[in-house]
Amino acid sequence: MRLQVIGDPVLHSKSPALHGAMLSALGLDIPYDARTVRRGELPEYLTWAEEHGVTGFNATMPHKEDVLPLLDEIHPAAAAVGSVNTVCLRRGRWVGFSTDGAGALAALRDGLGFDPAGACVTLLGAGGAAKAAALALADAGAARVFVCNRTLDRARQLCALAPSGRLVPAGLEGGTLARCAAQSSLLVNCTSLGMEGCPGQFEAFDFLDKLPRGAAVFDLIYHPAQTQLLAQAQRRGLPAMNGLPMLVWQAVLALEHFLGRPLDRPAMAAAATAALNEI
Repeated sequence: MRLQVIGDPVLHSKSPALHGAMLSALGLDIPYDARTVRRGELPEYLTWAEEHGVTGFNATMPHKEDVLPLLDEIHPAAAAVGSVNTVCLRRGRWVGFSTDGAGALAALRDGLGFDPAGACVTLLGAGGAAKAAALALADAGAARVFVCNRTLDRARQLCALAPSGRLVPAGLEGGTLARCAAQSSLLVNCTSLGMEGCPGQFEAFDFLDKLPRGAAVFDLIYHPAQTQLLAQAQRRGLPAMNGLPMLVWQAVLALEHFLGRPLDRPAMAAAATAALNEI
């Protein structure tokens, strides 16, 4: 048995450290390493993987969507978001899963004590991460999720994926964002605004002033560990969390798929978090 994370670039990935720590905590001597696989090389990789004893891998950019047509089976949650981050070889068949949405929910509950049931949420962005988070929040019973995006059509396309009507498209301009925030007990940033090495930053943070008392802020970015959004939220006394807990929890859930059995999730999360703190 052998596990990997594939992508391009991928050598910076924290996944080997996370999974290595969890496997060690379980007393399992299963290798997990990173392998560079460029766009267009997936068919060759799948053949190589099966020949070399790889029984599962995590897919990162640019493969989370490209791998879909090559899989024998796609879990419903992954099919809904149109991407996978976890692939397992089961009885000679490649099966794809997505743990991003469930990982976000677990991080919210564990790190912020947030229960989405009946809550209103303002979510920024309409890309892959936003899609996974929005659909997971809707499935978990959020009363309303305002999907705020600069391109309103993309927000509408995302919202159309949830027939419940719980996803509501909105713009990202200041006035609209402020009105959405005023109704929300959680604000989630799924954009690249504030990410290290990426251009662009929030023009202003006045919308944070509209969040009700006790509302929380969740920024999926973890490079840097504290974005300007998080710093501004904390300055206002709002509970705030970066994306590292989500990274940890999606890895915990991925490992359950790899091993094919439930794990002591809090213990695994603790082992993975300790490994992150040592990096």
